Amino acid sequence: MTLTAKHLYVNVPGKTPLFSSVSAALDSVAFEAEDASYPAPLREDVEPVVVHIGPGTYRERFTVTRPNVTLQGEGASRSDVVLVYGDYGREILSDGIKRGTFRSATVRIAAQDFTARHLTFQNDAGYGYKVGQAVALYVDGDRCYLEDCALLGSQDTLFTAPLPLKEVEPGGFRGPGENKPRILGRHCYRNCYIQGDVDFIFGGGICYFENCEIFSKNPDGKELPEGDTSPRGYITAASTPEGEPFGYVLKDCHLTSDCPPHTVMLGRPWREFAKTVYINCELGEHIHPTGWMDWGKDHSHFYYGEFGSYGPGANPEARADFSHQLTAEEAAKYTMENVLKGWTPGV
Repeated sequence: MTLTAKHLYVNVPGKTPLFSSVSAALDSVAFEAEDASYPAPLREDVEPVVVHIGPGTYRERFTVTRPNVTLQGEGASRSDVVLVYGDYGREILSDGIKRGTFRSATVRIAAQDFTARHLTFQNDAGYGYKVGQAVALYVDGDRCYLEDCALLGSQDTLFTAPLPLKEVEPGGFRGPGENKPRILGRHCYRNCYIQGDVDFIFGGGICYFENCEIFSKNPDGKELPEGDTSPRGYITAASTPEGEPFGYVLKDCHLTSDCPPHTVMLGRPWREFAKTVYINCELGEHIHPTGWMDWGKDHSHFYYGEFGSYGPGANPEARADFSHQLTAEEAAKYTMENVLKGWTPGV
């Protein structure tokens, strides 16, 4: 059984049904049940919904709980449709407790088979050194696909669920996913622009980034002690579940920045079994020669690797001794089909 998609319109003149906000459009097709199995079957009994969003800046925060939803920007470019909010981790709420990382997201995806095209997700709270973590997009579901989207933020721009099994500090996972089943989601990001500074791609999801621009933003105004050589930023902070063969894979991506040379790390392990591999990526001069940081974790647990890196930031001889320069045979295993366990996104 294949159902015809229902089309909703947000600020698209001449179209009906017409809504003034994305939240209102989603509320009109509210779906309460949330399938937490993995891998989840395609819900053919749930009508697909396409939300067409006209050009504009939408200051709202919302959660997608319905399976088979597509958010489709209708501007000339992804920058014409901006979904933005400004919650941040250090904010003290009315109960006297900090908001924390996982209640700061502008948009949270809590459903399977989500798609977004041609739009921007942004958290504009400010730099992490001032406001703490501020998530632009929180993706908690299987088979989630973003194409030609921008994700803008500073610290913790993109969270790819699942959360680790246990927090380090009490209350560290406070938020909507704290007590929910850990869904091992598969996500694909194609032709996207992702901006941040500290751990701005993080989490336990199995993610394939294809032909994306990954921009490390210099934290303007941050004063550093004279002679300070510590990194200005970290691109990835994976928390891949133990036993998974793949975590984050970045293929044919372009790493750019306005940071000084040699001040940004390719990644560090949020949890012990983190996995991150770059395949045929262009690395700017902002990448630190050692490339990777161990964050005090056991070197025999996590896995960091590169194959075919090029550009001024490619420096295989100087890379951390716990990282790997893959052979052609090893790199050949990192196909989208293998990494995403047979799922073909965008089809």
